[in-house]
Amino acid sequence: MTPDQYCAEKTAASGSSFSISFRFLSDERRRAITALYAFCREVDDVVDECRDEAIARKKLAWWREEVVRLYHDAPQHPVTLALKPSTDTYELAEEHFIAIIDGMEMDLDRNRYANFTDLSLYCYRAASVVGLLAAAIFGLEDRRTLDYAHDLGMAFQLTNILRDVKEDGERNRIYLPQDELAQFGVSEEDILQGRETPQMKQLFAFQAERAESFYQKAMAALPEGDRYRQLSGLIMSAVYHATLQAIIERDYPVMQGRVRLPTWKKLLLVLRCLYQEKRRYRKNLRSGLVKPQA
Repeated sequence: MTPDQYCAEKTAASGSSFSISFRFLSDERRRAITALYAFCREVDDVVDECRDEAIARKKLAWWREEVVRLYHDAPQHPVTLALKPSTDTYELAEEHFIAIIDGMEMDLDRNRYANFTDLSLYCYRAASVVGLLAAAIFGLEDRRTLDYAHDLGMAFQLTNILRDVKEDGERNRIYLPQDELAQFGVSEEDILQGRETPQMKQLFAFQAERAESFYQKAMAALPEGDRYRQLSGLIMSAVYHATLQAIIERDYPVMQGRVRLPTWKKLLLVLRCLYQEKRRYRKNLRSGLVKPQA
């Protein structure tokens, strides 16, 4: 099995909606983003699947060393071997890969967050830096696209946190800020015991509003000239944003389990986004607002 095949199998096994958006990339970019996603899965699995904390820390330390080897032309793992051609081609920053590992290690260090400032650091490491790396792979010419990628990563992670409240609570993890629980009169036991109260619905609505604000900030920051290059990210956003909207429309049933979109709806969202963005790109091309993009 080649490194690229290993990454493709790792990505396919995750069952993530993200892989749908990869199909609209060139072969080279698709290999790069698949390797990036496989890297994220590898380090995330260390924390989620390793019951012994000491062993998990050793494995994450190995991955830190492996990132150093990656940038010194001596990677050992199939994922980093697959990533190697992309680090120079797309100017992927070494510190961003280290930050992803740091984010995973935060799950070993803590399972509560005092306030949103604390949570923001976790969201940055767990998602925004992935967005920055992905945006570089998709292609960009305007540095403002990095602001878009950062905020979209925040939006994705905040959507995940709201969607997974019950699942995380079963692991004794509460990502909702402690000061905001107190603000809305929600106790840790309410979360851990899976209770549903009017106060919890108010807390969840507050979290959803924050996530929505990051989607809006991200879209406002994306320069028109880079928009079509970022098509894969926009497709991901369409699916994730629809998940957030489904949570809101169903009146925050997150204590009952994860809200999921049916496959047919995801495909419809992908096709709609693809159609709208192609139409927008052609219109901008005719008006001279953007240049032809490969």
